[in-house]
Amino acid sequence: MPSKLRILLSRTDSIGDVILTLPMAGVLKANFPDCQILFLGRTYTKSVIELSEHVDGFVNYDEILKRDRKAQIEFIKDLNLDIFIHVFPVKEIAQLAKAAGVPKRVGTRNRLWHWFTCSHLIKLSRKNSELHESQLNMKLLSFLNIETTIDLKVIQECYGFSRVKPLGNELFVNLLDKQRTKVILHPKSKGSAKEWGLTNFSKLIEQLPKDKFQIFISGTKEDGVQLENFIKENPTAIDITGKLSLDEFISFINLCDALVAASTGPLHIAAALGKKAIGLYAPMRPIHPGRWAPVGKNAQALVFDENCEKCKSKQECNCIENIDVQKVVHLLNAK
Repeated sequence: MPSKLRILLSRTDSIGDVILTLPMAGVLKANFPDCQILFLGRTYTKSVIELSEHVDGFVNYDEILKRDRKAQIEFIKDLNLDIFIHVFPVKEIAQLAKAAGVPKRVGTRNRLWHWFTCSHLIKLSRKNSELHESQLNMKLLSFLNIETTIDLKVIQECYGFSRVKPLGNELFVNLLDKQRTKVILHPKSKGSAKEWGLTNFSKLIEQLPKDKFQIFISGTKEDGVQLENFIKENPTAIDITGKLSLDEFISFINLCDALVAASTGPLHIAAALGKKAIGLYAPMRPIHPGRWAPVGKNAQALVFDENCEKCKSKQECNCIENIDVQKVVHLLNAK
C-alpha cells in the first residue's frame, strides 16, 4: 500500500464522537507517514478537528450541503481522494462518495446502503461490542492490513492535539489563579447523557477547600439560563456559561487542571488535552463508560454500581445521582 494516500475520515456528528475518531488519524500517520488526511465534519466541530496535527485539512459538510447535487459531486472529485472512510454512516454521504468515484469507500456491513455504495465492507457491530468507541473506530482500518486491535493507553497518545491556540481573551486569562487547582464543572449535557444532578455539584463545591481550588461553571448560554439558581446558590464558583467561543473554551480548558462532567464533549476535550477528566456515568448500554469513557492519561470514569440491575435491563434509572461526592473530591485531590 503506497504511503502517499489521500484519506478522508467522515464523522459528521457531535464533538465527543469526533474526538474519539481523531486517533484514527494518528494511527494512519504512524503507518503511512506521507499520507494526507482530510476530515469531513460540521461547522461546530471544526475547532476540535483542527487541534490535531495529524489532520491535514478540514472539509465542512455544512458548506457542501449548500451546493446542488452536481456541484457536491464535483467538490468531492476535486479532493482527489484515494480512500473515503464512513466512520459515522450517513446515506447521502455514502451515495456522494460513490458518485464522485472515490476508489476505496469503506463502511460497515450493518447499513444496507453501504452494500450499494462502498467498495470495502467491514464486519463491525458497535451495539453489542465490549470495545470502547475509539477502539471500534480503529476496526474500520482493517482493510489496510494494519494492526487495528489497539490498547486505550496507545490511543490516548494518538490525538496529536498540539495546535491549541493561546487564550486571547485577557479577561479570562486574568481570572485564573496560579496558586490554586483550577477545576471546571460542566453540570449539563443538553440531553446527550445521564446527569449527576445539581445537588451533587453543589455538594462538591462545598467540599472543595476554597484556598486550594478555584472553581468554574461552564456550559452553553442556554445552560446558563437553566443554571441561574444553581449559580446564585454557589457564589464562590465563577460562571463562564455562554461567555466563550468553542476555540476560547478549548484554550481555557487547556489552562485549567481538571474538569468534571457527564459524558459530554468538554469531558472528552479535557481528556484528550491530558487534563484530569472525571466522567460521571450510568452503567447502561449503550451509554456506559466501557463504550464512552474519556480516554486520556489523566482521565477517569465513575459509576455508582456497575452491576445495577435497572441499568442492565435498560429501565429508567437515576443511579448516577448516587455516585459519592467524596469519590470525586478524592480524585481531584489526588496527585
